[in-house]
Amino acid sequence: MDKITLRNFRCFREEQNARLAPLTLLVGENSSGKTSFLAMLRALWNVAYQQIVPDFKEEPYDLGSFDEIAHHRGGRGGRADTFEAGFEITPRDEKGRRGVTDKVGCYRFEVTFGRSGTIPVPVRGRLANGTAWIEERLEKGQLGQIRFGTPKGAWQLPGRADYRILLNSGRYRTIPLFALKGLWSLWRMWRTSKDTENGSAPIILEGSELPIDEDWDALEQLVRIPEMTGLPYSEHRPYASAPVRSKPHRTYDPARPTRDPEGDYIPMYLASVYFQDEKQWITLKNALERFGRESGLFDEISVKPLGKKESEPFQVQVRKSGRKVKGPRRNLIDVGYGVSQVLPVITELLRSDAPSMFLLQQPEVHLHPSAQAALGSLFCQVAGPHCQLVVETHSDHLLDRVRMDVRDGTTKLKPEDVSILFFEPGDLDVRIHSLRLDQEGNVLDAPPSYRQFFMEETRRSLRL
Repeated sequence: MDKITLRNFRCFREEQNARLAPLTLLVGENSSGKTSFLAMLRALWNVAYQQIVPDFKEEPYDLGSFDEIAHHRGGRGGRADTFEAGFEITPRDEKGRRGVTDKVGCYRFEVTFGRSGTIPVPVRGRLANGTAWIEERLEKGQLGQIRFGTPKGAWQLPGRADYRILLNSGRYRTIPLFALKGLWSLWRMWRTSKDTENGSAPIILEGSELPIDEDWDALEQLVRIPEMTGLPYSEHRPYASAPVRSKPHRTYDPARPTRDPEGDYIPMYLASVYFQDEKQWITLKNALERFGRESGLFDEISVKPLGKKESEPFQVQVRKSGRKVKGPRRNLIDVGYGVSQVLPVITELLRSDAPSMFLLQQPEVHLHPSAQAALGSLFCQVAGPHCQLVVETHSDHLLDRVRMDVRDGTTKLKPEDVSILFFEPGDLDVRIHSLRLDQEGNVLDAPPSYRQFFMEETRRSLRL
């Protein structure tokens, strides 16, 4: 995702546009909408790529019901009837380079959420590029119509849309709003609709003629969005971490490792790799230990079986070493809390089957400033064309390390690959400022309120 748009969503009343990059850092005061922003990113992914009606109460986010999510204008303004969000993607080639595979510019996917009882549900979906658009809309509780168009006109498919979308509960529900992954099925319907002899020709809404081959070719290019964007449909949803991770245990019982926001499954995942794939374990272990040394948290990490079988309990241990002597192996529960808090984050980033998007809340929790800075370096190493990190942080040490690593060229990350989103509260809403870095790592386009607190504290310290 390259750009996000929000309107009437939580604290965002006016339309807000935010630039996303391979590494995006969300900064600002508490309760300024950063967590809501992350929740909407996952919701958009669910609708567009997984064809799932998003659950805005799913961990680690709980935004409440429709009344808590739609913006309340205050006074006589009342609550908004709908809220909107969307994202843009710029086409990329196999190497992740932008704008070299398509001549129609970016693709934009938009969703409008309405109310079904107390639950927000999609009621309108629209996909567009520079030459074509497709839209499906629900009206008055009935299944809507599919409309599409090009600069030459607009048309509507005959009949009503009838699609089944998988809910998070595991049940199916018939609801409009196509997902990107279902567009090839719709395309087959469109090709059939070209046959005017069987009565399935599109209905003309604008213009005076039915779509011609040029129009259908433009629509075909639109439905090929997975190929054009270089973003295939991942089986893994974005990894969303909780701001506080799980507490360590002295002993673990083997279990199937299933992802959770608190990272409670991480010891089981480490053990499963240790027992089942020696080559993968060595690779992961080396990567974890490299970060451990750079952050000063640990030098070695190991899984200690407490029996001879894979099904028996085990422990996770770490070790610190001096210049000449290695220290003792210590149980995860016997070392600083920062190790167990950061371990889920770095393991997810470094595992071989990592998802293509990470939504991280305050990954620096319980870390010393030097370890926070090391985390910033790890983000610079991992972020790239095929791995997008969106990180909510209150750490200046992390942010400064990112700026310096970009300036010094320690990784392949360029200034344009970093976006800093500053959330600035107003009277009744929040404005998002998209800040950039220059070649020297300086923050550009910052409003006067950016880092105002730190400047005031510095002046006070200097008695100015």
